[in-house]
Amino acid sequence: MAKFSMFVYALINFLSLFLVETAITNIRCVSDDDCPKVIKPLVMKCIGNYCYFFMIYEGP
Repeated sequence: MAKFSMFVYALINFLSLFLVETAITNIRCVSDDDCPKVIKPLVMKCIGNYCYFFMIYEGP
């Protein structure tokens, strides 16, 4: 029973990350300049009139 409770707890925490992410990124835009500025390695791009976060990977 304890393992099942821990599984449900972990599942709720994991799924809540997606709910928070979708709530934050509903920013309307026309161009990339309309999106908020963020620090590297994150970049915001305007796609389909909404701002989306992207991670820049600068490999070795």
